[in-house]
Amino acid sequence: MARPVLIAPSLLASDFTRLGQEMARSEAAGADWHHVDVMDGHFVPNLTLGIPVVASMKRVAKLPLDVHLMIESPADWAPRYAEAGADRLCFHYEAAADAFPAALKAYHRTGLPVGVAVNPPCGVEPLRPFLDRIDMVLVMSVHAGFGGQSFLPEVLDKVRRLRDWGYAGDIQMDGGVDDRTAPRCREAGANVLVAGTYLFRAPDMAAAIGELRAGAAGDSTTP
Repeated sequence: MARPVLIAPSLLASDFTRLGQEMARSEAAGADWHHVDVMDGHFVPNLTLGIPVVASMKRVAKLPLDVHLMIESPADWAPRYAEAGADRLCFHYEAAADAFPAALKAYHRTGLPVGVAVNPPCGVEPLRPFLDRIDMVLVMSVHAGFGGQSFLPEVLDKVRRLRDWGYAGDIQMDGGVDDRTAPRCREAGANVLVAGTYLFRAPDMAAAIGELRAGAAGDSTTP
């Protein structure tokens, strides 16, 4: 049975001066998760938010915090982001490739669902021996580090490969997701769609979420 389509607006595209209100707007519009991008300025060339902000977000969030860690030494930070209030944690394979099994264990010790992300240049083959221990694979459809980039369609083959291998967990697509690319993501096998600019800059966020959900469900006439 296909996993349900989930929509996770990326707070990276929100107005950070009104973060609580932006979260409430997303919740009222019908989102399923809040996608929280943590960037350290080292693993990726950008700096966003960290543990104190995640803790503050948790105090007002009515939806799960889907925390995407784009950071170096991700194993060291797993318990701290769990304690801050993350509901789901996802780290990059590339940031832990030399000690991936140990990093995976560190995330499992938090008791939270564990995701592993891969950037466009990285294949999913290194994850194959560990898929039974990974709750979600995040396939980046842009290069991690900045919002507003264009969707890279070649990454869809990674999603198809995961499903061909029998992977039944969540597959999240992050980057350049909109009403035109969402159906392609779903056709390939992704079921969690992260969208930032498309949703937060939409005149009607609820309508935009509805378009993503309908398109991913195959109910859209968008070419």
